[in-house]
Amino acid sequence: MRKSRLFRTLSAKQLALASVLTLGASGPALAEDHAPDPTNWQAVLNQAEGQTVYFNAWGGAPNINNYIAWVGDKVKVEYGVTLEHVKLEDTASAVSRVITEKAAGRDEGGSVDLIWINGENFAAMKEQGLLIDNNWAEKLPNYQYADIEGKPTLTYDFTVPVDGQESPWGMAQLTFYYDSEIVAEPPTTLDELSNWVEENPGRFTYAAPPNFIGTTFLKQVLYGVVEDPAILREPATKEIFDKVTAPLWTYLEEIKPHLWRDGVVYAKDTTQLKNLLADGEIDIAMTFNPGEASSAINAGELPPSVRSFVMDYGSMGNSHFVTIPYNANAKAGAMVVANFLLSPEAQARKADENIWGDPSVLAINDLPAEEKKYFDALELGPATLQGEEFGKTLLEPHASWATMLEEEWAKRFMRDM
Repeated sequence: MRKSRLFRTLSAKQLALASVLTLGASGPALAEDHAPDPTNWQAVLNQAEGQTVYFNAWGGAPNINNYIAWVGDKVKVEYGVTLEHVKLEDTASAVSRVITEKAAGRDEGGSVDLIWINGENFAAMKEQGLLIDNNWAEKLPNYQYADIEGKPTLTYDFTVPVDGQESPWGMAQLTFYYDSEIVAEPPTTLDELSNWVEENPGRFTYAAPPNFIGTTFLKQVLYGVVEDPAILREPATKEIFDKVTAPLWTYLEEIKPHLWRDGVVYAKDTTQLKNLLADGEIDIAMTFNPGEASSAINAGELPPSVRSFVMDYGSMGNSHFVTIPYNANAKAGAMVVANFLLSPEAQARKADENIWGDPSVLAINDLPAEEKKYFDALELGPATLQGEEFGKTLLEPHASWATMLEEEWAKRFMRDM
């Protein structure tokens, strides 16, 4: 989560350092030896009481920050756990901190207790033994409510098996939105989009990778131009990458001169994209949260005429998670927070478009009546797509593709920045 970032990936230098650190080391085993066992949940609760959990999570959206503050209030009252939101611009900074601590031999008492994560960052941490490895997530009491059968991305994160090393938090699907009073018919194919951008210069942009929504846009376009999408599920080699992505770069180069600010400057993140649309600087924005447009309408940030759409060949979709580093100081407290984030109460509040509008990871229809009531009270806004309107979900490529896409995009498009 995803989500990422939010989910900026580690640099090659950081990954190389992590590789050196784990040569001959026993990161996963060490984590397992020192991690609480959630099957004895009362013992976890007892240990968690009085702990402070430093939750490293993106801090770029006020509504999300407010939600995390509400979580903090709840776990403080119910479990005696203090939650400190360490507001990040990108997830990789938290991952880098764990790597640095491992290099210094700080295998206990780490400064990062919980991370909002998915994709490349999770893959890197898992590979390098930087996470608790005792299947803790699947042992959480509220994991029983997770929709494992209906949402396969809860068990495979960018094709990488989760293996109980991160706990589900939310779902994501790339969604475009626009003001229907300005754009009568939104472009739902790549050809239509490129034509629209050329005919409406300066009215479209995307976020600069490695911001997660920018990288997601690259993957969305790549899915639309690749001959065989199945190849994206395999690890990328340079030879295959160069061949498969050639049409992507051609497409992006062709629309670049017609983008907002002539394609010299790109948006920072989803929040800036939303603000650009609200300020009338662009006509089409994008988000990984299908409920964001309706949530913004409810908050008075966007006009009520805003509507959403997806590309006709499908839209990128994934899940985002929380995870616990192997050297976290408050492992028990982090598990308590992760378990609360999975509760029907917390999931329904997160799905409320007046609060956040982030889709739930739970099998809602299978919930006990007293838990399902939280969701029965929710209503979707006019800008939220429903059911079949979302079309096909395009699964995330192998994590290696995102890393190479971000690096290649920077070489080609940051030269003017």
